[in-house]
Amino acid sequence: MILTAPDTRNERLSTNKRSNNTVHLLNNTVRQPSSIEPEFFEARIESETGIHWWRLTADCPPKFTPELVAQLRRFQTEFAIRMRNRVAAGDAASVPRYHVLTSDIDGIFNLGGDLAYFYRLIRDGKREPLAAYARDCVDLVYHNSVAFDLPMTTIALVKGNALGGGMEAALSAGIIVAERHVRMGLPEVLFNLFPGMGAYQFLSRRMSPSAAQKLILSGRLYGAEELFDMGVVDHVAETGEGEDVVRRLVHRERNHSRAAIAFRRAVQADHPVSREQLMSFVESWVDAAMNLDERDLNHMRYLIRSQQERGF
Repeated sequence: MILTAPDTRNERLSTNKRSNNTVHLLNNTVRQPSSIEPEFFEARIESETGIHWWRLTADCPPKFTPELVAQLRRFQTEFAIRMRNRVAAGDAASVPRYHVLTSDIDGIFNLGGDLAYFYRLIRDGKREPLAAYARDCVDLVYHNSVAFDLPMTTIALVKGNALGGGMEAALSAGIIVAERHVRMGLPEVLFNLFPGMGAYQFLSRRMSPSAAQKLILSGRLYGAEELFDMGVVDHVAETGEGEDVVRRLVHRERNHSRAAIAFRRAVQADHPVSREQLMSFVESWVDAAMNLDERDLNHMRYLIRSQQERGF
């Protein structure tokens, strides 16, 4: 993995394979075992703001395929290790204060779980592969929700529709910024399933448990403004202005970012979401998935076609 600085504004994180498995970081060389070559995302540390941008690229699958989830998890792990090593070395000041997940896919943040993959596994009675996929997805959102156990705030910048697991990924962030045209929702109930990767737990941090249940069981899509009024979205940006809004938020906290991060951690501790909680939901979710009947699977096939068309 190589960290390069192609211009004065950004520090680009590239993950080209090198035989010596070396990370070059701000003129320092750190040896680290790594051979990740992500196809679907890029990471960039913006030197002016200190924001770590994590973008799903325009050619990324619009849903969480097993391959995409595996790449994201490997990169999450390496990023966390690298940053924790800085903290341990007394260099916490160089750890980005803000980690932003966003997507450059046209009109899409993420459409959720890979329904075609679900469908095949359910049809073939393959419970364990489905459970393994779900556990990987839970780890993805859990580590984002705890900011990798680093002095950092995670932000979801939703510039396109976020459905199912895509909405759950956004909900796992400490701050959600959504552009005004965005629609978000949890359509799983349409085929007699429920969102099992953290939706209820993360929504319950932002609204009452009964309101969270109502939103989940509605199966409908909500606009950004509506979600803001419900307390689910923290900031609504005009279309095309989401990145500027994120930068302004970071700039406003520049002189008290440590206090803001500590406060958000205290709030989260008051409404804890543990990995164990999330994993227990996975087992119930897998049980429900494996018991879907023919009518439910037909509804799933309809949504699969919608995913293949890159939107609803």
